[in-house]
Amino acid sequence: MAEELKVIVFSLAHEQYGVEVDKVKTIERIVPMTRVPKTPDFVKGVINLRGVVVPVIDLRGRFNLPETELTNDSRIIIVAVGDLEVGLIVDSASDVVDVDEDAIVDPPEVVGGIKAKYLRGVARIHTDQLLVMLNLQEVLNKKEIVQLELIEE
Repeated sequence: MAEELKVIVFSLAHEQYGVEVDKVKTIERIVPMTRVPKTPDFVKGVINLRGVVVPVIDLRGRFNLPETELTNDSRIIIVAVGDLEVGLIVDSASDVVDVDEDAIVDPPEVVGGIKAKYLRGVARIHTDQLLVMLNLQEVLNKKEIVQLELIEE
């Protein structure tokens, strides 16, 4: 029997994305961020989250999507991959769903302009709805976001 994954659903540029609940620490409202010099444009800065300094990435910028103004629906999803804890700015975070591991298929080369390496796959969650599953290892690839290591030290 296939394993069920609990997945947080969030939206970005009118698409639905998912990230496994076990990688999500919290979902926060947008808070003021401190800019960090010499970081890529998609690194919006750092926040102090209950005494921990957390770098924040705008996923739209990370995926080369057009950036928009933050709204009341915008959220920062705090994720942890290995020893790296990062906030991801998303348009909104809406739901937790169960996704059948077998329902995840390899992503096409590009989904909504996002390179396949950032995607784990695509899952059908309702008869008419596809959920794009993120590959957080690649989204938070330290070689590409080398400046985040500077923030942590």
